[in-house]
Amino acid sequence: MASHAGESSPDLHELCVNAVRILAMDAVQAANSGHPGAPMGLAPAAYVLWTRHLRHNPVDPAWPGRDRFVLSAGHASMLLYSLLHLTGYDLQLEDLEAFRQWGSRTPGHPEYGHTPGVETTTGPLGQGFGNAVGMALAEAHLGARFSRAGEDVIGHRTYFIASDGDLMEGLSHEAASLAGHLRLGKLIGIYDDNHISIDGPTSLSYSDDVEARFTAYGWHVQRVSDGNDLDAIDAALSAARGEAARPSLVMVRTHIGFGSPNKQDTAEAHGSPLGAEEVRLAREQLGWPSMTPFEVPPEVIAEWRKARERGEAMQLVWQQRYDAYRAAYPEAAAELERRLGKALPDGWETHLPRFAATDKAIATRAASGKVINALAPVIPELMGGSADLAPSNNTLITGESNFSASERGGRNLHFGVREHAMGAILNGMALHGGLVPYGGTFLVFSDYMRPPIRLAAMMGQHVIYVFTHDSIGLGEDGPTHQPIEMLATLRTIPGLVVLRPADANETAAAWQIALLHRDGPVALILTRQNLPVLDPPKGGAFEAVRRGGYVVADPPRGTPEAILIATGSEVSLALEAAQVLADDGRRVRVVSMPSVELFAAQPESYRDKVLPPKIPIRVAVEAAHPQTWWRWVGDQGDVVGLDHFGASAPYKRLYEEFGLTADAVAARLRARLA
Repeated sequence: MASHAGESSPDLHELCVNAVRILAMDAVQAANSGHPGAPMGLAPAAYVLWTRHLRHNPVDPAWPGRDRFVLSAGHASMLLYSLLHLTGYDLQLEDLEAFRQWGSRTPGHPEYGHTPGVETTTGPLGQGFGNAVGMALAEAHLGARFSRAGEDVIGHRTYFIASDGDLMEGLSHEAASLAGHLRLGKLIGIYDDNHISIDGPTSLSYSDDVEARFTAYGWHVQRVSDGNDLDAIDAALSAARGEAARPSLVMVRTHIGFGSPNKQDTAEAHGSPLGAEEVRLAREQLGWPSMTPFEVPPEVIAEWRKARERGEAMQLVWQQRYDAYRAAYPEAAAELERRLGKALPDGWETHLPRFAATDKAIATRAASGKVINALAPVIPELMGGSADLAPSNNTLITGESNFSASERGGRNLHFGVREHAMGAILNGMALHGGLVPYGGTFLVFSDYMRPPIRLAAMMGQHVIYVFTHDSIGLGEDGPTHQPIEMLATLRTIPGLVVLRPADANETAAAWQIALLHRDGPVALILTRQNLPVLDPPKGGAFEAVRRGGYVVADPPRGTPEAILIATGSEVSLALEAAQVLADDGRRVRVVSMPSVELFAAQPESYRDKVLPPKIPIRVAVEAAHPQTWWRWVGDQGDVVGLDHFGASAPYKRLYEEFGLTADAVAARLRARLA
């Protein structure tokens, strides 16, 4: 194994590398599950990166000036946990010994917010790749916005490690293509080219020319033929750091399970413990001085822990520069600190547009666009765009430039037809900090980005999704573009708030909620078709919508004998149906429930006030799959929805054919009252 020039001996470098291998295989063996092979093969590259290139401070994992490191190959989690422990993060040996166990800080795949130093939750392959692109994009944008007189207080790099599996996933193609197009020069990836997957050799399913592929994307690509050559890895990373105009990929030919005499370069080393005897043989082959599990020589610990001294020194230099920046540019520094602290500007709510019932009908997607453009001037961290549907999603910020290779300060993002990458990139932007990212597409295409939505919810990241064309109301594009099941499935994601506003005022309130809900993602579900502006509820739309459900209308006289519950475009339909029933002498309450999640979180007393238990006759109306609503209508209730796909026709005809008219809804409720 080649060494790096310096004070430490080659033997000590080799011991430091092998410490990662030993800890990884010991932890997997102790847990009797996990992935030892990748950490053992990647140990040299990780050692070089973490000790010679990565700017980080184990004492302060949240230091804003740090480089970001993403282990996209999240199954190799013991690589990351070993690095964190050895360099001196708050991750003890006992935590490694409890790998994959209940309550441990070392879960099977890295989890953001659970383990100090973990920048993002990874495991579903390709997601970390997209996150890294988002982090690099955020760094470039904030750098352009806050640099003064050549002083870049943001400037840092984003590194990631990707496996064969990451590069097989379509997400990596989408994200790499956009990163190359945007020329994100501070993005550096290491490709763990070990030729092995769970099924066996990657040649079973994979023969891409990775170098040609990434070169075609506009990346700077280098090959390191020997994954144990520290000097070659060091030189390649140095060259990547020197490449400012293109993202870089360093292809490192590694050997999965390196050091295991019988399982190196085999699929057996990928996702299973090596076995007690093989672990013993690997120790011998690696020349490890101890057979005791998890034991690392003190001189190796001391060498790795130099990262703390280096990190504290780097952070001190950065802090001195930042203090000078703050003194010279106090307003810019205060703005940056506000953003990084996730505080919204004072008084921003006063800029929310308000709509009157006398205004002409307006689609909620158009109302959303008005909200974005009203708030963008006063919330400069609001940044986003669409997956090639900006004019339809109404996501463009008027008067703002596009973020591009030549204009880093632009706030309009054009993701192209890359919904999956858009979701992962939005997560990376949110994780980086300093931005409130949003992204738009048709609701039906939310399935293309469901994995990053799920991860945003898991990580509690402040991402806003603008999903338009929310039902059969989009009309002639037909069933391929008409979402039926998406609302129900999005509502099943823990931690995701779904808001389907009924009119322009509920839309403004939904945006207000989305901006205030900083501990998780929010999905706004918006119409293509125009909707009437309803009379604002008492106390204002925000107070009503934030509770998830509220009474829109009650019969003018007498106690309600039945309740119509609706969301979005069907609220005005429910009001019409209630009037039809009123003409028959029936007393019907109409409830708008823009968010079942927020309503379910209300005190029982409030829920019972809106949906009194003594009124068991209820009908829910939504132009989507009815699954959501059985909880709220009860045994004596009914749901008017769609348990089948739509059709191609003008939307009013579709509503008629599928029983979503005032008369049809009134008939369904009348049947329950009979």
